[in-house]
Amino acid sequence: MHSIWLIARREYLERVRTKAFIVSTILIPLLLGGGFAFSILKGGRAKSAAHIAVVSADHQLALDLQDELSSGKHSQMTVEVLNDGPTTRKTLDGELASGDLNAYLWVTPADAPGGRPTFSFTTGSKADVLTQGTVESALRTVLIREQLNHRGMVAHDVDALLQPIALDTSQQGKHASGIAAYVGVVVMFLLMYMVVMLYGMNVARSIIEEKTSRVFEVLLSTITAEQMLAGKILGVGAVGLTQILIWLTTAVVLGSSSLAAAITGSGAQVSLSFKQVIFFILYFIFGYLLYSSIAAALGAMVNAEQELQQLNMFLVMPLAACMFALTPVVTNPDSTFARIMSLIPFCSPLIMYLRISMGHPQAWEIALSFVLMTITIYAILWVASRIYRVGVLMYGKRPNLPEILRWLKYS
Repeated sequence: MHSIWLIARREYLERVRTKAFIVSTILIPLLLGGGFAFSILKGGRAKSAAHIAVVSADHQLALDLQDELSSGKHSQMTVEVLNDGPTTRKTLDGELASGDLNAYLWVTPADAPGGRPTFSFTTGSKADVLTQGTVESALRTVLIREQLNHRGMVAHDVDALLQPIALDTSQQGKHASGIAAYVGVVVMFLLMYMVVMLYGMNVARSIIEEKTSRVFEVLLSTITAEQMLAGKILGVGAVGLTQILIWLTTAVVLGSSSLAAAITGSGAQVSLSFKQVIFFILYFIFGYLLYSSIAAALGAMVNAEQELQQLNMFLVMPLAACMFALTPVVTNPDSTFARIMSLIPFCSPLIMYLRISMGHPQAWEIALSFVLMTITIYAILWVASRIYRVGVLMYGKRPNLPEILRWLKYS
């Protein structure tokens, strides 16, 4: 145990004293939190400023749509109203190709009196979903206003009826609003994602560095390979845990201030509950042990960092699956999909933490996730320690699968 402590202490102090640790501790949460809050604020306040044309035989409908798109709450478009002519479509297609026009809307009159016209929207960029959504919303508003006018409602009453609803969230007290809670939880999710991946890879890089310097051959004369592996995992993990505790302390302090409310643009404060903090630490520890064990085995199998990059997929793919599941899990954290994903050991540290923060997982689900992770970690450590015992002294060609299986058999 003393040897494990010495190696862990060396790994910890070697990393904590570097400038890279200080810089990453400050910059990672600033970049993640600031960038995420900025994207939400810009997305919430974004207005389409596209230049579009409306072609319609119903001149009044086209004018109403022009007014809605030019001065609407979520639109600042430049709108031209055109009549249908023999060369109109060809001219508009040419303007789209040259960039003089962003899109055009073609309105075809209804076949029967009282029917709804059909609409064809052509855009120069398929990725411009903001303009398309704004046009759809404006069309809906204009058609509803037209129908209400035809049924005898005066313009003033129609405008009052179509006014957007404002929700008062001031009675939520100390609880975070939807946006504030979303920002806080997703930033924590991304922090755990990055730290688990980065410090897992640090274990592999540390092993490669010592293999290339032949330090292992000296160390293995005094300690066992298993002790060296345990010391590395504990030492590097302690660095990550130190960084996590600094971030959590800062988040708790800032979350109780008015700064967080100003960043999110809501009246609520972004606060972390005691339960969120405890489970974040626990799931980080389990996630780190899981992925660092895999990284240690990968590091023992290769001889250079370039070779390690080719095997990164074994670490990145499970974490990428968690990232792809982020939106459906946040949207419905208690769905069947979210429950299944949260019980997969490689996804539990991230997905179950999301469910705990935003949903209502059962106590047995949380307990089962820890049990499954513990079993998986033990199995991976058993395999990794045997690969590590042989692999750290192997140089030259990267081993293939049959050779790795022989290592497991003979070690």
